[in-house]
Amino acid sequence: MNRLEAMTVLLDVVDAGSLSAAGRRLGMPLASVSRKISSLEAHLKARLLNRSTRQLTLTEAGRTYVAACRRILEQVGDAERTAGGEYSAPRGDLTLTAPVVFGRLHVLPVVSDFLKTYPEIDMRLVLSDRVVHLLEDHIDVALRIGQLPDSSLVATQLGTVRRVICASPGHLSRHGAPKTPADLALHDCVTFEGLNSLAAWTFGAGKSEISVPIKPRLTVNTAEAAIDAAAAGVGITRVLSYQAASAVEEGRLAILLQEFEPAPLPVSLVHAGHGLLPLKLRAFLEFAAPQLRGRLAPSPLASPA
Repeated sequence: MNRLEAMTVLLDVVDAGSLSAAGRRLGMPLASVSRKISSLEAHLKARLLNRSTRQLTLTEAGRTYVAACRRILEQVGDAERTAGGEYSAPRGDLTLTAPVVFGRLHVLPVVSDFLKTYPEIDMRLVLSDRVVHLLEDHIDVALRIGQLPDSSLVATQLGTVRRVICASPGHLSRHGAPKTPADLALHDCVTFEGLNSLAAWTFGAGKSEISVPIKPRLTVNTAEAAIDAAAAGVGITRVLSYQAASAVEEGRLAILLQEFEPAPLPVSLVHAGHGLLPLKLRAFLEFAAPQLRGRLAPSPLASPA
């Protein structure tokens, strides 16, 4: 039995969620996938997977063994990349994930410039507002907005973004501008599921933080929809500063209650950081970090007046 091959098949089964899906991913017959897993379990004298007609789950031994397999195969990959010269010249494939709007507005232009500078690197850019798991989803580096949980990931902070309250000039002319967060009770609001509680918005920071009930007139699931609805006069919305930047610059939205804003959210590039970094990843971090810091530099929108 080729144990490295069996480990690879096991990880594909776990990542794909089933033997058949792993077989399709690997281009391998289902019977071959099943046989390799059974041979591995026989070699280890331990059951790794609980199989049923509806789902496949790891046993306790399986969870421990899969974690070890990931480390071992990562080390093997590092050794092969070193032998193949990947650590002596920036080349190969690189996968990056970022939030949808920030990725389109800020990350994509940086990636485009990076690819012009490094012609032997190919990139996959995954734009998603879901927090993607780096190892499970085979991601090399992620741009994250918000406080980072304690983990083994290595983070490079790039700057911060604000959570801003905004409304259209038309709404403000009809209803007046709120002077304090409590005044929001007098206004219709547009809530964005990805950023806020649907029933209250938080203001201030630390011990002075307060939660203010709001009246959602419309709830949407994308920042673009919240901004468009607010610009159309449906109500007041809260989004991230970069999301509203274009509408504010065009005069379609005005920023409100700046002195009551909560602490800005950090923006970071994170990666697994285990062992020697591939040169392609190191090249991207060194290239992208200063450019993204420049894009996050304070501006009339990026920091309260």
